[in-house]
Amino acid sequence: MSAPSVLPESDPARPVRQLIDAACPEARVEEITPLGPDDRSGHDQTEKAAGYGVPRRITVVRPDGSRQKLVLHTSTADAFGHDRRADRAAEALLAFDTFGSIPAHVEVVDVGSLTRDGRFLSLRDAGEFYLLTTYAEGDVYAADLRRIAKERRAGPEDLARCEALARYLIALHGAKGAQPGSYRRAVRDLVGHGEGIFGIIDGYPDDVPGAPPERLQAIERRCVAWRWKLRGRDQRLARTHGDFHPFNIVFDEASRLTLLDTSRGSQGDPADDVTCLALNYVFFALDAPGAWEGGLRALWRRLWEVYLGWSGAAGLLDVAAPFLAWRALVLANPGWYPAVTARARDTLLSFVERALDAPRFDPDDAERLFA
Repeated sequence: MSAPSVLPESDPARPVRQLIDAACPEARVEEITPLGPDDRSGHDQTEKAAGYGVPRRITVVRPDGSRQKLVLHTSTADAFGHDRRADRAAEALLAFDTFGSIPAHVEVVDVGSLTRDGRFLSLRDAGEFYLLTTYAEGDVYAADLRRIAKERRAGPEDLARCEALARYLIALHGAKGAQPGSYRRAVRDLVGHGEGIFGIIDGYPDDVPGAPPERLQAIERRCVAWRWKLRGRDQRLARTHGDFHPFNIVFDEASRLTLLDTSRGSQGDPADDVTCLALNYVFFALDAPGAWEGGLRALWRRLWEVYLGWSGAAGLLDVAAPFLAWRALVLANPGWYPAVTARARDTLLSFVERALDAPRFDPDDAERLFA
């Protein structure tokens, strides 16, 4: 359950009074007035209709009788990158950190959260945030892939785990997303977010062998074009993990699965999760002669075979290319994987370039990488 982003309707003045008591000791609230996004201008063709919150002007009276006007800003969800509670929290914290750096700017008195029971919780003394989770017993799936690449063999348990991952994704993606605008947001994040294609490319040094700036720029242009190809496919929105790679997948000794670090709002296109996992079967085979033919090819094929056999997978290959590109750009980035060779990097990016230029992704194209 998310904390409310607006004041409770029953008695909006009560939590405001409590907030002022804590932030401005000995002052009392005299008046609370709602403010619109365009309160300071006339009503002509320049009128502003939308803003990023529901501000309220609060007039307080000090013990000496002087009055001060404050503004309480609360946030509401919208389609401009504020649809997630985390977005709205980030906006408030950024304001707290930066308002004081701008000359003649209004000052910040406090920053905090409105709790589920309608109280204001101050965060003005907070520093970095933390997250406490449970621990996943077992080993990351990357250990399996390293063993398979070294031994050039995938055993029955390896095939069974691969199939289990495919079926997990089928069940995960079977829950369709319902939040309006979330698919468009997911595609925008895919391309333009700091953790998306733009950000990952910005993380490449200028002299990376196999990935000169002009090559990355050409890939980026293709991905921007794909953003528009994906527009209007909102029916594809589904529950997703968002970072379904072998270092976020844990199997215990009984092959029970636990996942780590769901990301990007846990809603998006299923192609994100499928290509993320699939591409690692290719990645772990690069620079390991015989690993593809000996075992990782079988896992690549099994994943696609099982997942594409699900009726809900229709259309996935039509949209897979930019998601494949994102993951390949991560794997080829020396900031994330410093041991990747120039040859492996060039192979990954060539694979991506062919996928981005094709009208539909063909999983069999992976065979060309090891011919």
